Amino acid sequence: MSLAVAESRWQSQEKRMEHLRNNSSGSLAIESVRESRVLVLYTGGTIGMIRNEDGVLVPKANAFVKKLRNYPHIYDREYAEKRFGLMGPLVLPMTATDSKRVIYNVLEYSPLCDSSNMTMDDWIRIAHDIKQAYERFDGFVILHGTDTLSYTASALSFMLESLGKIVILTGSQVPIFDSRSDGLDNFLSSLIIAANYNIPEVCVYFGTNLMRGNRTCKISATSFEAFDSPNFPPLAKANITIEVDYRAIFRPFTLEKFHVYASLNRNVGLLRIFPSMTTHLVRAFLQPPIEGVVLQSYGAGNVPTNREDIIKELSAATKRGVIIVNITQCATGCVKNSYAPGKLLEDAGVISGSDMTPEATLTKLAYVLSKKEWDLQTKRQMMQTNLRGELTAQRPPYLEDIDLVEAVARSLRLSSTAERQELGSILFPAMLNAAVRSRDVVKLEILKGYFILFD
Repeated sequence: MSLAVAESRWQSQEKRMEHLRNNSSGSLAIESVRESRVLVLYTGGTIGMIRNEDGVLVPKANAFVKKLRNYPHIYDREYAEKRFGLMGPLVLPMTATDSKRVIYNVLEYSPLCDSSNMTMDDWIRIAHDIKQAYERFDGFVILHGTDTLSYTASALSFMLESLGKIVILTGSQVPIFDSRSDGLDNFLSSLIIAANYNIPEVCVYFGTNLMRGNRTCKISATSFEAFDSPNFPPLAKANITIEVDYRAIFRPFTLEKFHVYASLNRNVGLLRIFPSMTTHLVRAFLQPPIEGVVLQSYGAGNVPTNREDIIKELSAATKRGVIIVNITQCATGCVKNSYAPGKLLEDAGVISGSDMTPEATLTKLAYVLSKKEWDLQTKRQMMQTNLRGELTAQRPPYLEDIDLVEAVARSLRLSSTAERQELGSILFPAMLNAAVRSRDVVKLEILKGYFILFD
């Protein structure tokens, strides 16, 4: 189903909901509760697969939503049909601790995509679909195959500029409709978090952890804990209660209107250093049209010091304008220039990727290189700048003031963006007055950027 057709259906459903709200009475009365709307983009993957006659997992078009309607843990049939009719959106059952009804629409992609076949064109399509539906929904959940899920999450984190709503990618190792599956919890938790929490980031939810998408990587082909964020703590943990670490959420200092940047440079690649690597291989890899390279080096950013031939090829490429970013082959840690091999790379024009994952570095290169308004030096600088929380940077000063808003919001149990913005507008004058009284120009600039909506 195309997004245009889906939007037409959603509009009809909203008209029916408004009619019932205004004319309900007696046994047909609709309960008056707060609602939160989530759009689910079902791109494919194991989570929605069905076993065929031979027991082989296969995707089946137009079957996912039909089967969801038969699962009471995922679909409150009585409420949904009373409110929206037989073919309306899906609604999660409400529990005693819920403050909102979670209403979700599923947009199924055609054809369903095995994530090993995912391309940059698919990332662009997903980004455009989020843009088109952005004002209609409070949050977004993307059902995705696990093989390239971290690549997609990383790419979207850069493409979705000035994001003000949560986007969660999730999937499963076992189909959601199997008796024993990780898919049910991953899907349910993603829906609940997307509907109730103000976390304006592209995230990955897997195995009770909500992680920053561009910090994740797949670490297991078989475990239900298939994804990890090795260099950054989870944004939230879903156990008996959902505990959000609001201090860990990445918040830019300028609040601009949400925008999708849908251009990506495809002339990028990954080059992994290994013993006895030949000069011919390195030279061939660095030939045009390559424009950006993720160099995966040993340990803290090291290459063989006795391989002047390799250093020479890397240096020649950077002089031609190729951006080469050095990251570690290790699962945790970062590259440093504290060893002689790392200094050799720096002298050759190779820049540090700090503690970025391969997925984040590659997709960031594709994003940065496509920015025609930036010159080469700016692009090199941006690759070393923390754009979306993808690398560890020193904590900016005066963020304690920004955290004050988050702390008060948590104590008052405010979850929506609108509620937090209203709280910020109340606290902002006092924070501004304190900065003026202390003649702190730096703090004033930061407050001006962060609270630009209240200017």
